[in-house]
Amino acid sequence: LITMASRTPVRLDPVTGKKIPPPVSPKPVRMTATRLTKANPRPPPPSLQSSGGMKSTEEELDALTDLLVKNLENTGDPDFFGMCSKCGQKVSGEGTGCTAMEKLFHIKCFLCDKCGCQLTGKVFYKVEEEVFCEADYLDTLETCWACNKRITERILRATGKCFHPDCFVCEVCSKKLDGIQFTVDNFNIIHCIEDYYRKYSPRCAACNQLIVPEEGQEETVRIVSMNKDFHVKCYVCEDCSAPLSAEKGGSGCYPLDNHLLCQDCNAIRVQKMTAELDSRPARPLTTEL
Repeated sequence: LITMASRTPVRLDPVTGKKIPPPVSPKPVRMTATRLTKANPRPPPPSLQSSGGMKSTEEELDALTDLLVKNLENTGDPDFFGMCSKCGQKVSGEGTGCTAMEKLFHIKCFLCDKCGCQLTGKVFYKVEEEVFCEADYLDTLETCWACNKRITERILRATGKCFHPDCFVCEVCSKKLDGIQFTVDNFNIIHCIEDYYRKYSPRCAACNQLIVPEEGQEETVRIVSMNKDFHVKCYVCEDCSAPLSAEKGGSGCYPLDNHLLCQDCNAIRVQKMTAELDSRPARPLTTEL
């Protein structure tokens, strides 16, 4: 079975026959949270500090109004930075808050959603509505079947496994197979089409060339006769070159002494052999006493 590993949306797994999802990029934007100090006192605009999630327009307006009111109530506090997007309480005092994803948080509120570690000053990743520290984010990633390393960029899925695009290569020639046709053998080993044919295709007993599909075709016909393999075009009478295959209009093969012959040439050879036998001098009969 020949299939493709590519950026196109429809591909088939050569083992299961199921559609393979298109390659995706699992890596969200790499970010860091900035600690708020008097030297860096500007939190994002109030409209960006409201907590996330799907809300109706009315709910968003109410939340924004409430946020503006709380900000106005605390304008006299020189240590006031704004309202925490996580807990909704005011962030006041140097070193108590941070900004991330254009929002304001208490340092103690901005935590990894998996392990709970503080993310201020660290690299973190936002996956859908959750944030993860770098270690926990890497634990969510697929592992490349070829190199056994985490896939942090684009994923290529084929034969029921995940690969880096650069790791998805022909086992024989190491050619990259991202976006081109490939196939697998009985051991599920990946090959480019050319190497698969060179490795597994039979050779024609007449011309000694590989029996492979024509360019643009996925299948070919192989004729087996006298325990030998032949191209359809090479399966001809050895005497008159008449085609022997029914696909070429032939009437069949009538082998004689391990030679491929049509019916007429078979009859001619039989007649010659018979005539030669008849022309030989007869041996005298003798008896032994």
